[in-house]
Amino acid sequence: MYLSVCTACHNADPNRDGSVGPANAGASRALLEAKILRGEYPPGYTPKRPSAVMPRFENLAGSIDDLAAFLADAKANPPR
Repeated sequence: MYLSVCTACHNADPNRDGSVGPANAGASRALLEAKILRGEYPPGYTPKRPSAVMPRFENLAGSIDDLAAFLADAKANPPR
């Protein structure tokens, strides 16, 4: 899902900034749920970029856990 949806703005390597979206390796489930489903940030989170261009993707509600696992793995095992 990350490679087919998120890489339109984020880098294929989640450890690197994309053309529009910031690096997101290790993003918390709370952040992913807030941004993807509601278009907002979780309480107390400081955004990496001031823009608000990321659209909501309510259709991905069932993929949040998989995406969080993928991004956690990307953080723990970055490409060499």
